[in-house]
Amino acid sequence: MKYYLIAGERSGDLHGSNLIKALKKEDANAEFRGFGGDYMQEAGAEIIIHYNEMAVMGIIEVLQSIFKIKKFLSLCYKDIQNFQPDAVIFIDFGGFNMRMAKMINGLKFKKFYYISPKIWAWNQKRAYKIKKTIDKVFVILPFEEAFYNKFDVDATYVGNPVLDAIEEFQPDNNFFIRHKIVDTKGLIALLPGSRKQELIKLLPVMKGVARAFPNKTFGLSIIENLPKDLYDDILNEPNVIPVIEDNYNLLLNSEAAVVTSGTATLETAIFEVPQVVVYRTSKINYTILKQFVKVDYISLVNLIVGKPVVKELLQDDLNTAAITRELSAILTNNTHRNEILHGYKKLRMTLSEKNASDNTAKKIFETLSAKPSQH
Repeated sequence: MKYYLIAGERSGDLHGSNLIKALKKEDANAEFRGFGGDYMQEAGAEIIIHYNEMAVMGIIEVLQSIFKIKKFLSLCYKDIQNFQPDAVIFIDFGGFNMRMAKMINGLKFKKFYYISPKIWAWNQKRAYKIKKTIDKVFVILPFEEAFYNKFDVDATYVGNPVLDAIEEFQPDNNFFIRHKIVDTKGLIALLPGSRKQELIKLLPVMKGVARAFPNKTFGLSIIENLPKDLYDDILNEPNVIPVIEDNYNLLLNSEAAVVTSGTATLETAIFEVPQVVVYRTSKINYTILKQFVKVDYISLVNLIVGKPVVKELLQDDLNTAAITRELSAILTNNTHRNEILHGYKKLRMTLSEKNASDNTAKKIFETLSAKPSQH
């Protein structure tokens, strides 16, 4: 069968690649095409547009890029029509994918959403749009299934793909040697995110944190396909070392972390690294979002557990001094450190279900096999 996948950022690309591998196990003749990145391409998909070209975050940035987004939507629509897939699989990337789902709503193939948009956080009425345009939703956070079912959306919790990705991870025993790290006990991970806007807002603050702990070594997570000069300033600090596209080895060998809100907070928790979660956007974006957001926390760790397991520092509360205070507590106060680790255990128990990619692939293939083929 033919599958068209749409992922618009790095984490979606990774999870899309694992889904492709899982679908190949179910469907030996599978063909894959779509929007994505290097991971999906390596897994066997023909990539029409790389997510790098589309990466836009924040309300103002989206408005400024509206014509570019329209162009990509039009290109995607035409490409789907030409490819005539058996299924379109939307992966996260809510703003673009929900528009695309609406555009192809009348076309006669199955539409699946894997890693659905976080509509429970704001503008929950979008669930009605998903009900109209999507045949099945595969959710990766336990509480999402009940949320969608309230709106009569066919949603199933399939497990979290982060668990699968970490389970497949093969540690590098030469990590410290490869990065010329002498202090093998005091490493602190800095995960500033995977988008240009995030780095611009957060790297100056992280630089201040590195200066506050001159006797510690900081491993800075670097995304290879972002402009190198974004990292230049912080890498001038003598105790900051670049770790390129190797977050899992970095986390495995770290005693603490400063992490930009997103999937990385969950990964950090699963590696049992106590963390400070940080997030900053433009004042206009934040003012607008504050009016609509309906959740008490922004980190996936706190959201899933339902209480503040890790410290969140947002917007005006985010500064070098605040991060330094929390990091010091993590590094020196065993009681505080153990409270965070205890919260992580609860998180693992809540996620429970494994093999999200395999579970999703099986359900997609079963659904497609139950209907007459379009080809």
